Amino acid sequence: MLVKYRKQAFTAKVVPYALGAAIVLAAAPAAAHFQMVVPSDDMVKQDESRTLKLDLMFTHPFEGHGMDMVKPTQFGVLVGGQRQDLLGSLKPMKFKGLDGKSHDGFSAQYAMRRPGDYVFFVEPAPYWEPAEEKFIVHYTKVVVNGFGLEQGWDEEVGLKTEVVPLTRPYGLYTGNVFQGIVKVNGKPAPFTEVEVEYYNKDGKLTAEADPLITQVIKADVNGVFTYAMPRAGWWGFAALNEDEKHMIHDGKEYPVEIGALIWVHTRDMK
Repeated sequence: MLVKYRKQAFTAKVVPYALGAAIVLAAAPAAAHFQMVVPSDDMVKQDESRTLKLDLMFTHPFEGHGMDMVKPTQFGVLVGGQRQDLLGSLKPMKFKGLDGKSHDGFSAQYAMRRPGDYVFFVEPAPYWEPAEEKFIVHYTKVVVNGFGLEQGWDEEVGLKTEVVPLTRPYGLYTGNVFQGIVKVNGKPAPFTEVEVEYYNKDGKLTAEADPLITQVIKADVNGVFTYAMPRAGWWGFAALNEDEKHMIHDGKEYPVEIGALIWVHTRDMK
């Protein structure tokens, strides 16, 4: 078996902060990490600009705390059943979090030329998280509809782990339900823990408790999860498992969290 699935819906995480010789331990869970691929539009119409801008950021999307990215291992798009390598189109950029700090990310321009669904995907380089003593690799997707042809949104990219949508991941109203299947190595991953966060881009929202920042659900025996999105905007779904393979840091082996992420946009009904 290549993957060890999480057994609990919640695991306390301890975050150390060094203050001189003292170490203060936080009992609350660390903020959830989300790899983001945010397009300038999720549904491109015939009379609109055909050039998309895509921003790649590694953040805590609700709280607005960012982390630095290095160049991803792969970045591309699946359209019409064909994968295109877009890694060479990435340009370094800086993004500022709600805490005012600036971080390294990437952006790309992509010209849409044909009708259909465009499945953009990224495999970031492994990120070392010292607070949790593990590496993080979040395989991330977002689907953009091109010119009204609704074809291809449920195609699998073939990533190590990915969310295959059961709900069309665009054209959704606030309050709609989103469903997806979590897969690891092409097979459904039962009882996977899925973290859900809202992209609080303007920082207007606050949460009175940590569980309201990162919502947690679990997939069923078939790897299927369901969530109703209560607000207009971008929603991230991070299905988390642990890879059997470990990575080395400072001469010691550490676990690797592999996440299957998908970003979904909702709109208020007018």
